Amino acid sequence: MTNPGVVRRKRNLLEECFAANRKWAEQAVATDPEYFERLEGLQSPELMWIGCSDSRVPANEIIGRKPGEVFVHRNVANIVGHTDVNCLSVLQYAVEVLKVKHVIVCGHYGCGGVRAALNPQPLGLIDNWLRAIRDVHRANHDELSVISDPGSRADRLAELNVEAQVANVCHTTIVQDAWRRGQRVTVHGWIYSLHNGLLRDLGMVIESPDQLPDEYRLFY
Repeated sequence: MTNPGVVRRKRNLLEECFAANRKWAEQAVATDPEYFERLEGLQSPELMWIGCSDSRVPANEIIGRKPGEVFVHRNVANIVGHTDVNCLSVLQYAVEVLKVKHVIVCGHYGCGGVRAALNPQPLGLIDNWLRAIRDVHRANHDELSVISDPGSRADRLAELNVEAQVANVCHTTIVQDAWRRGQRVTVHGWIYSLHNGLLRDLGMVIESPDQLPDEYRLFY
């Protein structure tokens, strides 16, 4: 039998969401009467954000962008898989339809997905997803094995994972076709700190196929 108190708490939580939504919409119109009319009519972001699903990393908020200014895709540990039709479809729409100028892959320190990938304990279905991070771990085993502190090791793997996913974005036919057409698309690797709320640029800025290894360049 369902506990009436639990049901009330759930209902109250959802009611709070709707109340907050009404308040937000009212404030938006009070500040700018044409806000929703303008937003409804056009989506033209210059930024695409590929980030982690972690609820503590809200893309728009941490970079101060309003609705309509960032096209967002999020999944566990910000992975860009070449067989992930969901992620690739979002990337294609962002690049080919919205004509975004920047694709940002943003990880974060303290990432649960990254930490799970360092743990040999089986977790079920998600182990198949975390395989991508375990591959990054294996490829960088020598560097990671000398980091004795588990937290520091996980944070470094989070950085290396961002670097790997930036490369994966650039290796797609989507981005390389855009470059071939002369479309300006730059791919960046960032990481976010839950400790202080600050972003760090990892120095990965890829804007042409000339920056890619020959094995991944598509020659036309």
